[in-house]
Amino acid sequence: MLETNFKALYSLFRLNCHKQTFKKTTTKSDSMNTTESHCAELIYLLNKPTVSAFARYLKLSVPNASYKINCLVKKGYVVRERSKKDLREQHLCVTNKFLNYYGLNDNAIALLMKRIRETFSLNDVERLVNITQRIIILIDNQSISLLPA
Repeated sequence: MLETNFKALYSLFRLNCHKQTFKKTTTKSDSMNTTESHCAELIYLLNKPTVSAFARYLKLSVPNASYKINCLVKKGYVVRERSKKDLREQHLCVTNKFLNYYGLNDNAIALLMKRIRETFSLNDVERLVNITQRIIILIDNQSISLLPA
């Protein structure tokens, strides 16, 4: 039952994400296609990776990753920032343009949190917070991959 519920919850989050992505997809020359959207989101989630770290995470060659990044830079969704520690290194950062695009999911999450607080007792909400924090630690600290190798 736990596995089924987690798969269903994950699927609902992903469905909402894809729905929001397609809402924002237009035919303008500066709009992101689906692959670019996923790449920009990964740059955001990886928290300012280097080009090499981004490529390594996706198991891409650096030239292939650079091509994808250059498209996002040209469209204004990503910028390169020179590292303060090592001037030879550049970190990838998403722009406000991407954050505005990506922010649609924040509204959905805010609405869900509001509904959770209205539906469940304060004690249940506190338990949910505690459990989700512990799940995050399990995934993050123990390097548990949610995808097959």
